[in-house]
Amino acid sequence: MARSTSSSVATSGTAHHAVSERSRALHIFLSLRPAQWSKNLLVFAGLLFGRRLFDPAAVLEAVLAFVVFCDLSGVVYLVNDVADRDADRRHPLKAQRSIASGALPVPVAVGVALGLGAVGLAVAYAIGPAFAGVAAGYLALQLLYSFPLKHIVIIDVLTIAIGFVLRAVAGAVAVHVEISHWLLVCTILLALFIALAKRRHEIVLLSAGAASHRPILGEYSPYLLDQMIGVVTASTLISYIFYTISPETQAKFGTSWLGLTIPFPLYGIFRYLYLVHQREGGGSPADLLLTDRPLLTCVALWALTVALIIYRPV
Repeated sequence: MARSTSSSVATSGTAHHAVSERSRALHIFLSLRPAQWSKNLLVFAGLLFGRRLFDPAAVLEAVLAFVVFCDLSGVVYLVNDVADRDADRRHPLKAQRSIASGALPVPVAVGVALGLGAVGLAVAYAIGPAFAGVAAGYLALQLLYSFPLKHIVIIDVLTIAIGFVLRAVAGAVAVHVEISHWLLVCTILLALFIALAKRRHEIVLLSAGAASHRPILGEYSPYLLDQMIGVVTASTLISYIFYTISPETQAKFGTSWLGLTIPFPLYGIFRYLYLVHQREGGGSPADLLLTDRPLLTCVALWALTVALIIYRPV
């Protein structure tokens, strides 16, 4: 009987350990924030606008670049959550994150981040030294953001925007196409628009407690952010319009029809502003893109229309 009891206890302990390991693996995966990986779709911009969409080798390189940036962005999220764990515990939503709640120990998170970072950079170098340089620059910039840069007013949102630009540049480098200055301008302006909207959402959500959660939020106000968003919104739309009608673009693609896509960014940006101001959204741009059907439909139709125009039979 004693031997049977001991065997049952051992079996129970093994099962508990297995469940604990699965739970930890789940918390690690959630801390990588897979829902946010949609931001890395920007690496496919070079493939689309570089007219390499039907080149199998280029598609493979773009997919690998996407995987690398998902890996590296996951590393950044882990490091950021470790750095912000005390502040996150005072946030109504972020307190539920695995590291802030204590479900994922800090040493484990740091170890996973180091391992994934090494793997991501190794794969990046296998794609190409130039791509690895951009990927390493992205990782370094985001790690700087996780510590000093996110505490400097205006520099914090500019750093977020530059991170998006580096994604676009990396995608172009991976498939060996020219990096258009229009791509860089439109990307940084759109990214600034999203970053400023996110800051506004945080301030409105936390209200008087915003500065205690993150001191940098005390440097902003909804009015100031609305002024910045207004400037960036107009600049983004004007830049895109000039891009579609510029002689350079018409000569590159052999068509003046890209102007037909202008209504999509108009609607998309206005829809985003509606969600920010009327639905109190904007805290997670990736969630908005994935859950708001009108916005998702707009982006999908824009991409489809651009592809049909650029790759139309001559």
